[in-house]
Amino acid sequence: MGRLILVTGGARSGKSDYALQLAQSLPSPRCFIATCPVVDSEMDERIARHREEREGEDWQTVEEQTDIAAILRRHQNDSVCLVDCLTLWVNNLLYHVEQSGKMFTDTEMRHQCDLLTEAASIHQGTVICVTNEVGLGIVPDNPSARLYRDLVGRCNRMMAAAASEVYLVSCGIPLQLK
Repeated sequence: MGRLILVTGGARSGKSDYALQLAQSLPSPRCFIATCPVVDSEMDERIARHREEREGEDWQTVEEQTDIAAILRRHQNDSVCLVDCLTLWVNNLLYHVEQSGKMFTDTEMRHQCDLLTEAASIHQGTVICVTNEVGLGIVPDNPSARLYRDLVGRCNRMMAAAASEVYLVSCGIPLQLK
């Protein structure tokens, strides 16, 4: 039975740094599952900086935008898998489904989270997932943004319910919620 840890917080709160520290406190092998698509040169530079942070720490990086569960199953014997981040994963799922002319619904989000938590539960080590708190501000002014906020909220609640530990990071300070 795997150990699932969820690390959440606002943008630039230090949640990814905290998750990386947690992961690096565990033995190798380590798998970093990156969900961020390269959309422009600035994002490409950010990704390069993040890779440099992990250099020399015995990480294998896997870039996967949508099927995180498959990567976890493939790496189920690794000591730790760090998923950064679920917020972009939800964005990617929403984008890919909408590109096919369909709607990505709460029901589909639940299904995707079930697949992810199932894969995490059979993982032999620790799975750490990073996510953003996106619902702390104003109600978005358009249907697409409201749907995205709602889907991320659903994802975060389901992942937190399945996790053995949940941390909220604010100003670089982790607060254990669960």
